[in-house]
Amino acid sequence: MKIKSAGLLESAAGANQFPDLVMPEIAFAGRSNVGKSTLINSLLTRKKLVKTSSTPGKTRLINFFLINEIFCLVDLPGYGFAKVPAEMRESWRKLIETYLSRRDNLRGVVLIIDIRHGPTTQDRQLKNWLDFHQRPMLVVASKSDKLSRGKCASKLQKIKKDLELTHLPLPHSSLNKEGRGQIWKALDGWLTSA
Repeated sequence: MKIKSAGLLESAAGANQFPDLVMPEIAFAGRSNVGKSTLINSLLTRKKLVKTSSTPGKTRLINFFLINEIFCLVDLPGYGFAKVPAEMRESWRKLIETYLSRRDNLRGVVLIIDIRHGPTTQDRQLKNWLDFHQRPMLVVASKSDKLSRGKCASKLQKIKKDLELTHLPLPHSSLNKEGRGQIWKALDGWLTSA
């Protein structure tokens, strides 16, 4: 996909702030610090469009990015970050669930798993929730450059088994751009079926 334009459209702290759109949206979900923002920047070939941080829990709002004036990529807050009050974690959970369950123009969810650590309990819960609600899902294994090729292959098989997937997750590295073309191919399928 050729990216002609990309910019922040809206940052929403509640459902009443979600933009009123009919264009397709693709959401990016995963635990805190798994690399959601980094993956979006990599796909868009932008270094700093989506703010990244080594501090878990940096993304606290749902951020809508308008791409080529025809679709949105949506960066969801990470889950599983323990160093915030329980009520804040619960408000993030409700915000994410509201978004995922109510957006008619949501075409699919990219679930990002750190290839080194595999899926967490919360990753499995989200995968099961998406399956139950019949939301299309693509699993991407981030930080693939951190492992040797052989170790990477075995970790992808393990993630596939752990999450009971029909296909291997797609590996991605923001450093060597591994997987970017394959991920766009999957996302294009969602966007063209809109």
